[in-house]
Amino acid sequence: MPGRYRGPSDGSKTNGNRKDHPMDEMNEIRLFVRMVAAGSLSETARRLNSSLPAMSRRLAGLEKRLGVRLVDRSTRRFTLTEEGSRYYERAVKILADLDEAEAEISAKVASPRGHIRVGAPLEIGRRRLAPLIAEFSKKYPRITIELSLSEAFVDVIGDDLDIGVHAGQRAGGNVITRKILASRRVLVASPDYLAKHATPAKPDDLLAHECICIVRGRHIFDRWTFSDGGKLREVQVRGVLMSDNAEVVHEWALMGCGIALKALWDIEDDLKAGRLVEVLAPFAVSDLDLYVFYPSRSHLPLRVRVFIDFLVASMGGLGSRGGVLGSTVS
Repeated sequence: MPGRYRGPSDGSKTNGNRKDHPMDEMNEIRLFVRMVAAGSLSETARRLNSSLPAMSRRLAGLEKRLGVRLVDRSTRRFTLTEEGSRYYERAVKILADLDEAEAEISAKVASPRGHIRVGAPLEIGRRRLAPLIAEFSKKYPRITIELSLSEAFVDVIGDDLDIGVHAGQRAGGNVITRKILASRRVLVASPDYLAKHATPAKPDDLLAHECICIVRGRHIFDRWTFSDGGKLREVQVRGVLMSDNAEVVHEWALMGCGIALKALWDIEDDLKAGRLVEVLAPFAVSDLDLYVFYPSRSHLPLRVRVFIDFLVASMGGLGSRGGVLGSTVS
């Protein structure tokens, strides 16, 4: 019969000959959804701090219990079979229904509890979210929080996250967004760099400077936008250093390697301390807002709601657009 699977051939034990405990079955469902979100067993193992053999055994055990093959092992990619796709769609719906049921119940409980998975870009997560999460955990000790950091696009649906934090608003019928911080992009350089080079007075002066750029895939973000005489215009900058990691760009700017375009919330402490200086401030580099976004559902779990409210209250005063929080050279 097509799709039938006899189970693992590595001799590992499974519980396919007995009826699983309902909790075990729910854990299997959650794990399978996370496997699909991760895109591979090795990535699942990394995210769960487990091992590839352990994940392979868990998947094989689930397939044996169901009597079908869920993942096509004939390709190097993590590809679902037809049965696997149907099981995944139903599993996502079951978990969503369960989360909504828990949300309805937890809304009546005075003290929120449960687990939250939060995804964010590396630099925002390390510099801003991690300290706030530590504070939140002291206030709500019954809520466990898992923070996942990556330079890749934060996908709350595909990555099985409760909350995502990212610059810029995310569109989509299945995702709700809420602004938690109004900020802007700023051009910065170290005092040492500016002491050795002529400080740019207008956007075109950047053509004579080393500019540190962010890279995403094969695309180099070397076209920087300015407001010049009431009109928006781009300047294509150049430099010898570029990276796909925002923290590396930040460190290079601190080391005096060139001028960098950064979010104000990432470098405001350096502006206050004088480690970095803003340049070309009158040319109003574009606004940049920080959003929290989460899957659309009928009932938002209390633990998620209080966490979002905490972020809004805690980050509201950071990196505002109203003036630079440190030295400015124009």
